Amino acid sequence: MERGGRSRSGSPFPCCSRDDGAMAGLLALVAARLQPAFDRLEPGADPVLRPSGQPGVDFQANGALALAKRVGRPPADLAAEIVATASLGEICTKVEASPKGFVNLTLDDGWLAATLAATAADPRLGRCLAERSLTVVVDYSSPNLAKEMHAGHVRTTIIGDALCRLYADAGHRVIRENHVGDWGTQFGMLIEYLLESGDAGREALSLGDLEGFYRQARAAFDASEELQDRSRSRVVLLQSGDPDTVALWRQYVDLSVAHFTSVYHRLGVLLQPEDVVGESFYNDLLPVVVAELEDKGLLVESEGARCVFPPGFANREGQPLPLIVQKSDGGYNYATTDLAALRDRFGRLGADVAVYVVGAPQALHFQMVFAVGRLAGWIPEGKEPVHVMFGSMLGADRKMFKTRAGDVVKLAELVDEAVERAAAAVAAKSPDLPDGEAQVVAEAVGVGAVKYADLSTDRARDYVFDWDRMLAFDGNTAPYLQYAHARIRSIFRRAGLDAAGLLAGAAAPPVLASPAERDLAVALLDFDTAVAATIGTDSPHKLCSYLFDLAGVFTAFYESCPVLRAPAEVRDGRLLLCAHTAGVLSAGLGLLGITAPERM
Repeated sequence: MERGGRSRSGSPFPCCSRDDGAMAGLLALVAARLQPAFDRLEPGADPVLRPSGQPGVDFQANGALALAKRVGRPPADLAAEIVATASLGEICTKVEASPKGFVNLTLDDGWLAATLAATAADPRLGRCLAERSLTVVVDYSSPNLAKEMHAGHVRTTIIGDALCRLYADAGHRVIRENHVGDWGTQFGMLIEYLLESGDAGREALSLGDLEGFYRQARAAFDASEELQDRSRSRVVLLQSGDPDTVALWRQYVDLSVAHFTSVYHRLGVLLQPEDVVGESFYNDLLPVVVAELEDKGLLVESEGARCVFPPGFANREGQPLPLIVQKSDGGYNYATTDLAALRDRFGRLGADVAVYVVGAPQALHFQMVFAVGRLAGWIPEGKEPVHVMFGSMLGADRKMFKTRAGDVVKLAELVDEAVERAAAAVAAKSPDLPDGEAQVVAEAVGVGAVKYADLSTDRARDYVFDWDRMLAFDGNTAPYLQYAHARIRSIFRRAGLDAAGLLAGAAAPPVLASPAERDLAVALLDFDTAVAATIGTDSPHKLCSYLFDLAGVFTAFYESCPVLRAPAEVRDGRLLLCAHTAGVLSAGLGLLGITAPERM
């Protein structure tokens, strides 16, 4: 279920605002100046402001076209009236209405330069805070406790972590929930096998070989009916709270949590052990969920199971589609647990928005869970659950990403290989880096490459995992952006200047004497717009695209505008543009969970 609309953007997150005098993104600033002129024609009419591709024109407002149909007037007449009434004097040097009804706007260079200087002095570099802070619960990563983390956990973990950073940066209260499977038959099997294998089993677990231990347990389980019977009995003991069984279960859970916590640390992911909320947490709530659904008259018995039939869902034959919440044998399933989690998040945790970063194949499941949650009254009016769905990570053969031997790729091994490959690339690019620093840079580049390859792809799409492409120092990659940032920092090292001090010192506005300077100023002032668009659609690739475009605009500026050799009257302004660009690249990558090294 994608976002419903509580704002014009379709996002449940409120628009951003600043009350400390700092500047918002250009798009927001210009739109705010246009809005009163549109409001005079129709209150709340959207200016539909977009960047323009026309030479000499910065923005184009297309809102008069849709408005003309609603008010029954020619678009050109409306556009002319908007131009006549809009308060754009100090912002724009030229505002024109086209015969087709577009409003074309060209920004004033002096205003642009002053706005850039004010934004550069802002510690947030223009990023707005939300006008209202929300409580956002984010469900992501969700590794299987019975196995090691693998490549299949990459997308949910990396996308979820980036979104948490973005929400928190905008001023929202973020609650991370790592919803893990720590309950059920497989744990009965694992506990019984641990007891059966004795010291050998404990030694395997102490070495962290969760995958090997699980495979051995599964093989023994499949080969022995006696072990199967004992495993089922052990599940009953676990669910009834038998102290010895619970202690063994806790040992396995703690080892699993320690394993994936180490992987998170290596990836620079913010999840901590205290963020783990296992299915066991909701165990006592499952009968409560069923009882409340029954009290509200929502439960229907179908083929012995107890189900809810939310309106609007049907199978291929057009028959109503059920969400099963209690099986015919009296047991519960994933839907029951997800309903309990939904109830808990909007109830006990007080979520305004509950975000689920889960793969696209689960779309129908979550649509039905959310629909039942609303029917049951567990989602208060004005609150919203959001399924942030994503596609798959594929190998070169466009099938699920695996090793050459056909095995699942362990996530820890994937990170190791990324850093190893990055070390070779960094050594070739910068052979003079000291060994210790080179290793730190390799870690940042390798981990950043894996993250950025995922985040720079529209999350709804599948993408092909390609080592050569993701570690390249050109193209839309993390190494390209990291290297661009390091190159800018080197300018200040050569000059013996402090970039941070230059920004904080409220430097004089740049002259913007050349088109390349002006283009860079406009790009820098779009940072807030890109962040807002990313949050509003839960789409990190939008921020990635902005950073890549910014790096390209900076390259064009640097190639055509000397900085340290520039005349004194323009040198400081160009240094300000450089410092601002480095700051935005570093902050933008940081919002994605990627480190920007000072040297490469």
